[in-house]
Amino acid sequence: MIALFAALFALGFPATAQEDPALAAQRAAQMLERAALTMSEADGARDRVDALTETVRAYEEGLAALREGLRRAAIREQSIEIVFEAEQDQLGRLLGVLQNMQAAPAPLLLIHPSGPVGTARSGMIVSDVTPAVAADALALRTQLEELAALRALQEAAHAQLADGLIGVQDARVALSQAMADRRTLPPRFTADTEALIRITEGAETLDGFADAIRSLEVLDVADAPLPSFRSAQGSLPLPVRGRLLRGFNTSDAAGITRPGYILATEPRALVTAPWHATIRYAGPLLDYGTVTILEPEGDHLLILAGLGEVYVTAGQLLSAGDPIGLMGGAAPNREELISSDVQTTGTDLSETLYIELRAAGDPVDPGLWFAAND
Repeated sequence: MIALFAALFALGFPATAQEDPALAAQRAAQMLERAALTMSEADGARDRVDALTETVRAYEEGLAALREGLRRAAIREQSIEIVFEAEQDQLGRLLGVLQNMQAAPAPLLLIHPSGPVGTARSGMIVSDVTPAVAADALALRTQLEELAALRALQEAAHAQLADGLIGVQDARVALSQAMADRRTLPPRFTADTEALIRITEGAETLDGFADAIRSLEVLDVADAPLPSFRSAQGSLPLPVRGRLLRGFNTSDAAGITRPGYILATEPRALVTAPWHATIRYAGPLLDYGTVTILEPEGDHLLILAGLGEVYVTAGQLLSAGDPIGLMGGAAPNREELISSDVQTTGTDLSETLYIELRAAGDPVDPGLWFAAND
């Protein structure tokens, strides 16, 4: 009996260091509501591109937060159910003992094979155990209530997740159209188109192409210099929401090392400029897919490879936060999103963006420039 009572203490769970799933989902829901409001106001904004860029960001952050909240809720629900299943036999035996004790006539409870002393000892044991049984019953009821709340939370979140998916898809389409309709910004330089084509066609490596781009003479027509890029070292935001797959000079499964970051991202994720920069190149290159080269300063180049759609062209001047393009892949539809396993993490990050930062022609560790991100 004592072992049975001790086993029931296992029904209690220690406080988790992570945020409560319900609170995480509520905050995510608020983010999606703000994103929907921003989307409705984007048409009347003075700069529709800026408004839609913020809308897409808000949707992406809200959807990611909601999916994480759902994942935690599912894990918590599963952990409670596992304990219930593991303890159901012992719990049933305990309930049976308690029912038999309650049904037994009072005189019989006073009769003990060891006589009055045994009866007294039995009563002392019961009086000691009763508070523990009550505490376990209260913990059990609390967890059952939590289980019901988690299931209700997931049902409501699934509907909002689907609505948010539709919202972010609409916002991305609207942003692409707004970029197409936007007047061409004043170029920072006049590029030698023929020389650029020759360099692109003759490129054999990304390293050689970057060196050739850096040495390409251009005519600067900017009215004012760009803000100091060196002052932003260590504080740059990553150009896309994602998870670091491989760091600087880290070997992959095939033993290949690259002097840059590889980020795993969601399909159709928005890529933005981390700093004010001039576009030196935007287009396909070798087996890197679509490559965009930004020049935040004359001796620095930021290379982004792997985009599926680009909004920019060579010579265009960007401000920090301006949209560069979208990642490739196909965004999940409503059924795929809801039926996906929310207990897994990272499986929805199916696209990769390669980030390389070069100073005076040599690759440098992007970790020295970009702020820490989860």
